[in-house]
Amino acid sequence: GAPRAASVAAAAQLRRRLESELEDIRGAGTWKSERVIASRQGPHIRLAGGGAGIINFCANNYLGLSSHPEVIRAAVEALEKFGAGLSSVRFICGTQSIHKDLEEKIARFHQREDAILYASCFDANAGIFEALLTPEDAVLSDELNHASIIDGIRLCKANKYRYKHMDMQDLEAKLKEAQKHRLRLVATDGAFSMDGDIAPLREICQLAQKYDALVFIDECHATGFLGPNGRGTDELLGVMDKVTIINSTLGKALGGAAGGYTTGPTPLIDLLRQRSRPYLFSNSLPPAVVGCASKALDLLMESNAIAQSMAAKTQRFRSKMTAAGFTISGKDHPICPVMLGDARLASVMAEDMLNRGIYVIGFSYPVVPKGKARIRVQISAVHSDEDIDRCVEAFTEVGRKHGAL
Repeated sequence: GAPRAASVAAAAQLRRRLESELEDIRGAGTWKSERVIASRQGPHIRLAGGGAGIINFCANNYLGLSSHPEVIRAAVEALEKFGAGLSSVRFICGTQSIHKDLEEKIARFHQREDAILYASCFDANAGIFEALLTPEDAVLSDELNHASIIDGIRLCKANKYRYKHMDMQDLEAKLKEAQKHRLRLVATDGAFSMDGDIAPLREICQLAQKYDALVFIDECHATGFLGPNGRGTDELLGVMDKVTIINSTLGKALGGAAGGYTTGPTPLIDLLRQRSRPYLFSNSLPPAVVGCASKALDLLMESNAIAQSMAAKTQRFRSKMTAAGFTISGKDHPICPVMLGDARLASVMAEDMLNRGIYVIGFSYPVVPKGKARIRVQISAVHSDEDIDRCVEAFTEVGRKHGAL
């Protein structure tokens, strides 16, 4: 009787607290609703409830490969040959030949020695810093790095330094301060997902060389489409031989399903297989996911045409939106944040855009800093010029309606 009554009271107290917190989120205008898609991912989608012919400008489907017929066929073939899943972690009985083949292909694509697969890049970021860095070491992190990098760094016991966003003077000051530590690792996103800006890797690598540090980059929003062959920001900026460690994802440009990886020196990859907790305690990637990603990499390594098609489409959207009077953050990246400032304005405008057949989402705190709400538009290689022009026209109409222009 008494323990049960106490349990009911505790549950009721928890419910009240949670409901109050949720109401605060709604009141602040930062509630995030999930729209349900009733079709394949792609430039044109159908929403549950009947919304058809919607042009999608929200997905990380940069190369349009999530619905590519060859990618889908590769997934089906892998599913039929290797089954639905391994029911185990890699070191027990969860490694198949396709996992090893994909790791070799990732390393070859990035021109690195070896690679290791994870369930997601969030897991890759959670798994590397703790395994690599000790209390004798230091990690220097850009203040706007992705949450997964921040969380991964929190897990490790290294000395932690945070430098101002892409501020090389501040990074140098922190590197000077960190000289007392055994190993120094500079950690940065290659392309920052909320702002569409690209890390100054040339300058970062110069500083790393000057102060005997290593460079780590997260390439989730760069792999597949930045650089002449889509290898990422290090290729784009000509520093492939100066970046030691790359983490990236299979869940965006490379097929869009799931999965992440680390690629770099063979001893590092070997160490991660022995000590990286997300790798050791998570099931192997499903064969269908491996098949998708493997075919996506094949398509990229056969031709750079898809990757090259991104630049012109990105420029078309950015130039037309700027001409209309909008402020677009970042530079030359298919992530095009339309800066609005106010969370409610971003949310209301996004809903009005959907009424005009354009799928975009408002981003506000805590995803972005307070006062920097925006609608993040993402350009894909499979968007047509007509799709882009329709999006700009809708933004212009909605922006005038709500006083954003």
